[in-house]
Amino acid sequence: MSVTHTVLFQFKAAAKSDDVTAACARFLALKQDCIHPTTQTPYILSLKGGKDNSIEGLQNGVTHGFVVEFASADDRDYYVGADPAHKAFVKSIGDIVDKAIVVDFTNGVY
Repeated sequence: MSVTHTVLFQFKAAAKSDDVTAACARFLALKQDCIHPTTQTPYILSLKGGKDNSIEGLQNGVTHGFVVEFASADDRDYYVGADPAHKAFVKSIGDIVDKAIVVDFTNGVY
């Protein structure tokens, strides 16, 4: 079963707009940059994201959201725990992210 991995960021108030834009571009590039260790091919099924534009006012400081879909929990686990491209991305945003929220789910499992 596929796994949906959602990531929400609150960037630091002092983060420069260009740095935030570059970080978002690097996140989106993970769709091509994350390579499965066995097949040696990209394994993220889909990845999309952007700047919040909700009118509800319930963001609690979160400014950007991303949704990543994996074919399996094993692929998600590799991405989170071992993928060198993902690890490099996480390291690259440490100075500009104030808060990250991650929620993963399998559709229909409650």
